Amino acid sequence: MAEMQDMPGHLARRFQQIAVAVFLAEVEAAGFDLTPVQYAALAAIAANPAVDQITLAGLIAYDRTTITGVIDRLAQKGLVVRQASLRDRRARELSITAEGQRTLEAITPAVEAAQRMMVRGLTKAEGKELVRLMQKAIAAGNELSRAPLREGAAER
Repeated sequence: MAEMQDMPGHLARRFQQIAVAVFLAEVEAAGFDLTPVQYAALAAIAANPAVDQITLAGLIAYDRTTITGVIDRLAQKGLVVRQASLRDRRARELSITAEGQRTLEAITPAVEAAQRMMVRGLTKAEGKELVRLMQKAIAAGNELSRAPLREGAAER
């Protein structure tokens, strides 16, 4: 049996723990209260005006049933608004508020610093290679996820 430190699943879980801790620390130090998923949702809403919640879940590879809670928290913070869709009365369209746009712009340096910190033990080339390999492995396993990436989300 392989050692835990040689198992991709164990390493992915550990990297996720580190990534979340680093993200939260950097964002909090910059004076913000956003989780990585809230940030991803806010950025996706800004890039896709009037996106509906189901499409948003696919864009950020998040579970469709729990995206509502993420949107609730962003709305409570005044960063996004929901409105009934003109195309489908059952759907709720999301828009970023002016405060949400200001937050997104102001938080970007902290998010970028967190990304650099996550790979600080690697050279720049190694960091790029890690990202490339992660993208490749994730693309190959996307459909195995309970929340696959969907709807024209960035693919390389």
